[in-house]
Amino acid sequence: MAGAAPVDWRISDALVPYGEAVAAMEARAEAIAAGQAPELVWLLEHPPLYTAGTSAQDADLVAPRRFPVHRTGRGGQYTYHGPGQRVAYVMLDLNRRRRDLRAYVAALEAWIITTLEAFNVRGERREDRVGVWVRRPERGAAVEDKIAAIGIRVRRWVSFHGISLNVEPDLSHFSGIVPCGIAGHGVTSLVDLGHLVSMPEVDMQLRAAFEAIFGETVSLG
Repeated sequence: MAGAAPVDWRISDALVPYGEAVAAMEARAEAIAAGQAPELVWLLEHPPLYTAGTSAQDADLVAPRRFPVHRTGRGGQYTYHGPGQRVAYVMLDLNRRRRDLRAYVAALEAWIITTLEAFNVRGERREDRVGVWVRRPERGAAVEDKIAAIGIRVRRWVSFHGISLNVEPDLSHFSGIVPCGIAGHGVTSLVDLGHLVSMPEVDMQLRAAFEAIFGETVSLG
């Protein structure tokens, strides 16, 4: 999945409204497809909200009035975004990298798993479930929780949307939905697993892991 030119790397410190982020992503993806802008990874946090992907089922929205609900064109079902969760929107030109959505999703999973390794957390893929999971043997042999979600959209073979990694969100906020339509499993975070890390520490490891898989980045001021 490596590219030739450096990827712009942007971090927003303030909470970004969801609609504003989607509009910015769509504009940037169009510019990338037209050859008018470099690829971009945008790290941010949202205020508390739920998003519904193209496969979302109404029954999975347990508390429809709890937080704003945004219908979105990304793949997947319901997910939660909020403070303490690192969202990474990834706008890459798959025309130049590889026109293979399965390979792209696998590369995003590898990015998250490599990042977690830096904090001595073993993230795992599941063939029947998109995202990254961690085993919770202290709660039972078969218990596992989701620590990161993946939801993408591709237009003209340029990706947008991306991943969300739970660093220290309020995990009770996930109870308003069936996350990604998967009942019977929980959600966790780095802090919930006992790793007291800051968002800048996570960002540093995200960048290192991204560069190992996707190629060089350049910071935007």
